[in-house]
Amino acid sequence: MKKLLFALFTTFTLISTSLHAQEDVEHFKYWQYYSDVENSLYKHFCSIAFDQINARKKQIARLSTKADWEQRQVVVKGKLAKIIGEYPQKTTLNAQVTEVLKKDGYRIEKIIYESKPGYYVTSAMYIPNKVGKNAPAIFYACGHSKEGFRVGVYQHIIINLVKKGFVVFTIDPMGQGERFEYWDEQKQELMYPIPDHEHSYAGAQCLISGYSVANNFIWDAIRGIDYMLTRNEIDPARIGMTGRSGGGNITAYLGALDDRILATAPECYITSYEYLYKSIGPQCAEQNLYKMLEVGLDHADFLVARAPKPTMVISTTRDFFSIQGTRDSYQEARKMYKALGASEKLLMVEDDSIHQSTLKNREAMYAFFQKYLKNPGSSQDIMVDIPTPKELKITETGQILTTYKGETLFSLNKAIVSNQISSLKESRENIEYHRRNISEHGANKSKFEYPDDFGLSIFSGRLNRSTYTLDKYFIKGSGEYMLPLVLFQPIKLAKKNLVILLDTKGMNHAVNQDSLVLSLVKEGRAVLLVDLPGIGSLGGGYLKGDSYIGSTSYNQWFAAILTGKSTVGLRAEDIVRVVDFAHKKLTEYSSRTLVAIGGLGSDLLHAATFESKIDNIVLYNTFLSYAEFGITHRYDPKLIPHTIAGAIEDYDLPDLMANFCPGNLLIINPISPSGALANTNEIKNNIQFPKDVYIEEGVGEKFQLVEKIEEMKVIEHLVSWLDLINI
Repeated sequence: MKKLLFALFTTFTLISTSLHAQEDVEHFKYWQYYSDVENSLYKHFCSIAFDQINARKKQIARLSTKADWEQRQVVVKGKLAKIIGEYPQKTTLNAQVTEVLKKDGYRIEKIIYESKPGYYVTSAMYIPNKVGKNAPAIFYACGHSKEGFRVGVYQHIIINLVKKGFVVFTIDPMGQGERFEYWDEQKQELMYPIPDHEHSYAGAQCLISGYSVANNFIWDAIRGIDYMLTRNEIDPARIGMTGRSGGGNITAYLGALDDRILATAPECYITSYEYLYKSIGPQCAEQNLYKMLEVGLDHADFLVARAPKPTMVISTTRDFFSIQGTRDSYQEARKMYKALGASEKLLMVEDDSIHQSTLKNREAMYAFFQKYLKNPGSSQDIMVDIPTPKELKITETGQILTTYKGETLFSLNKAIVSNQISSLKESRENIEYHRRNISEHGANKSKFEYPDDFGLSIFSGRLNRSTYTLDKYFIKGSGEYMLPLVLFQPIKLAKKNLVILLDTKGMNHAVNQDSLVLSLVKEGRAVLLVDLPGIGSLGGGYLKGDSYIGSTSYNQWFAAILTGKSTVGLRAEDIVRVVDFAHKKLTEYSSRTLVAIGGLGSDLLHAATFESKIDNIVLYNTFLSYAEFGITHRYDPKLIPHTIAGAIEDYDLPDLMANFCPGNLLIINPISPSGALANTNEIKNNIQFPKDVYIEEGVGEKFQLVEKIEEMKVIEHLVSWLDLINI
């Protein structure tokens, strides 16, 4: 039998790459109505977002009086505090001035402080020579630049402000300047080419733990304000803040959250989520507050939270942050300021330009701060000498990580995840109680909803081959899209078991670049394939993100997280739809085995948690745990869409495996979050609990693990397992 199976594998590997290399599993080129299917996943979450945004608009439309808007402000601040999460206790900053540069009319102090113990922030303070005590000061938040605050345009703005009599303080955000946390010490270069990569890479790990990485970015800035207030040169009653792009984002956050900041001028950031979703889509991790749309907040709320403090929205008409969204948010906030009798304190300036700091906007910003921080003078933008990045180097090695060997966002979050893992282990000690809550936790976190309308299936055509037929179907998805299915039926059916195969690379790959499907068909087994949202023919689309680290995954994942939903929950619902189709329409098969290849194993485990008609599961090359992502420094971003934000606060994939008992479960070659085969410790840590549950229930033989077997033996083992469970 084994020799026969090996021969089948070898033969059909050749067949799958030659004779059937062009097997036609395409659906949508025949159905023009569904021509936008590659955007199905993103547009589904857009539709949810738009519903939430429209519900918020109705709430805002009912506000009219001063009391209404004051109550709205209280609600906004409460919701912001909740979704950003608690801050750590303030500890000693341990600030040190490492060097002082004397320049024309001012000096630059290079400063390092600890926003958290062992977590170092590189910063600089620019102090005019004529300043004595209690001068107005501005926190300048830089945008997403590799050089951090050392970029020429940022320096130009900072020095112009200094020349006008302001003390200016600025910092390197995480992943920028001298604070790169993914740094290759051997090559002395970045592991990822732009700051957005590091922000989202670490940010995804934080979201899996249940909070937005914005908490850390905000805290670094809050502690920066704390440091500013230790300086006699600065008047605590005259502090302003500005910054462009990512700096505009942090300025918007701090303006809404930190009452010590009198005047803010966020530049090239404020828009609205309606137009953000319709244009570039959700961006870096720190710009996406966990469940922000679900709780009814939008960009305008950053302005509402500040009222009636002086605020200027700086914008450009061709910015990738939609100008229409900017105008809408400004007009909404104007109603708040008007109700409070402070209309003159909310301003907006826009210039006809791209995403940049224009002369017009710079001078408007200078004048704004001169007025409201009571520092009169000329607002003219002047030519200034710019310090070089080399002059502004702060640490000995040029990087905090290699100079101090301190904490990173990864290490800080790893400690949080380790505590969450310990809590799960403690809960699992009471197996009965723990299992009783798994389904509820899974539904709450994934936002899975059992379909109430399965709709009609559509037969889309048949191809006859010498040994099998290929039937195509459409079934209704959980959103405004159709799911394409392909059924391979052997002419000589050996077993009345249907194998439903979910390939993370799509069914075209499963048929034309892999050997498993056709080998199973050759064995006389029927195979049903499907592309789920974001997978195969339903994947890709225009929101491609940055392919360098697969941040397409991040963009669409963030789009779901903002709405409080999950990509996993949606696909789990669609897997249930596929199972229902097989149960009702393919009645000649007595049982069904679902095989997930790759990250879809996570989605399948959730479907099996809520669908009793799933009897048998095979997880092939699937990761075993969400928590592992939080303790793995280098994970594969392509796996992120198969994780759920905040899940490990209550459960993890081993709990879903345990909950599947007494169903037949086979795990083949599990992987780690890095994409490599899982090591012995990873397997042991995550398999032990479900294995113990199966043994305690007296069905230990139904839980099978096969690790590190050669690919050519996978088909052999799968067929043997199907025979073993008498299917």
